[in-house]
Amino acid sequence: MRKRFLSTLALAGVAAFALTACSSDGGETDSSEMAAGDTAGDTVTVGFAQTGSESGWRSANTESMKAAFSEENGFELVFNAADNDTAAQIAAVRSFINQGVDAIVIAPIVEDGWDDVLQEAADAGIPVILEDRTVSASDDLYAAWVGLDFEAEGVKAGEWAAAEYGDTETKMVVLEGTTGSAPANDRATGFDSAIEGTMIEKIDSQTGDFTRDGGKTVMEGFLQKYGVDGIDLVYAHNDDMALGAIEAIEAAGAVPGEDIKIISIDAVHDGMQALVDGQINYIVECNPLLGDLAAGLVTDVLAGNDVEKTVYVEDQAFDQAAAEAALPDRAY
Repeated sequence: MRKRFLSTLALAGVAAFALTACSSDGGETDSSEMAAGDTAGDTVTVGFAQTGSESGWRSANTESMKAAFSEENGFELVFNAADNDTAAQIAAVRSFINQGVDAIVIAPIVEDGWDDVLQEAADAGIPVILEDRTVSASDDLYAAWVGLDFEAEGVKAGEWAAAEYGDTETKMVVLEGTTGSAPANDRATGFDSAIEGTMIEKIDSQTGDFTRDGGKTVMEGFLQKYGVDGIDLVYAHNDDMALGAIEAIEAAGAVPGEDIKIISIDAVHDGMQALVDGQINYIVECNPLLGDLAAGLVTDVLAGNDVEKTVYVEDQAFDQAAAEAALPDRAY
C-alpha cells in the first residue's frame, strides 16, 4: 500500500475546522430513521459505523466526524454507534447498504470478519472508507483508509520506556485495548519490539476494552495479585485505561507516576492533565480529529478521483514539560 504522512502543522487546520463545527449536529440521522432515496439535491448520504463511545478519544473522533459530514458541508450523515458489539456494527453496515447510501465509513471494532459485508457493499456499488481502525479483508473491498500508525505509536512508547527503565529490573503490566482490534494488536507489537533485549519484563497483560472502568478493574486485579511492590510500570493502550489504573493505584495507597510509572497512548485532555500532574509519565499521541480527512476521501472517491489507499496521520509524544506547554491549546 502507498502511505502518505500528514504533518502536525497540517492537522492544525483539521483541528480548527472540527472545533468550529463540532457543536452542531446538523445533518445527522439515526440509521433507523432514514429510508433509501431520502437524499435531496446534491446532498451526499454517508453511513458511519462507529465503534461506540468507550473513551474520551472516541467521543472526540465522533464529534470530528459529525462536524465534517454536516448538512452545511453537503452531507446527510446516518450515524450508528455499535457499543463495541461487532455483530451489531456489521448489521449497521448492512442496513446502510439496504438504505442505498452513497458511501459508507467504518471504524471497525475488530480486524476480522468483514469480508462478506464489504463484498456486499462492493456489489451494491457503494464505496467504503475505513477510518481509525483497519481490517484483515482484502484491500480491494474498500476505497481507502485514514488513521494512525498504531504500531509506530507502540514503538515510540516502548523506546521511551527502554531509555528510561531498560537498564534496571522493571516489572511491567499491560492494560490492553479491545481484543482483536487493530490498535490493541499493533500497539502491543510495537512496544514489545522496542523493549526487546532490555530488563523490562512483562509479567501480565489483560484487556480493559479501552474503558476507564475496565482499566481500573484490571489494575485492581494486578495489584491484588502482585502487590504495589511487585509492579514497577504500567503500559496502557489508551489514556482512559491509564486513568482507571490511577484510581486503582491510589486506592491501594500508592502514588501513580512515582511508586508505579505509567505510559499511555492517546493524549486526550484528561490524560494530558494527569501527565502534567505527574500521575502519568509519558503519552504518545493518537489524533482523533479525522473527520475532515475522511470527508475529503469520500468526496474524491465519489467524484472518481484517484486517492491514496492509505493515509497516515503523524503523531506527537509528550513528557510532562511538553504536555504542560501543549495543554492550554489542546483541541481534544
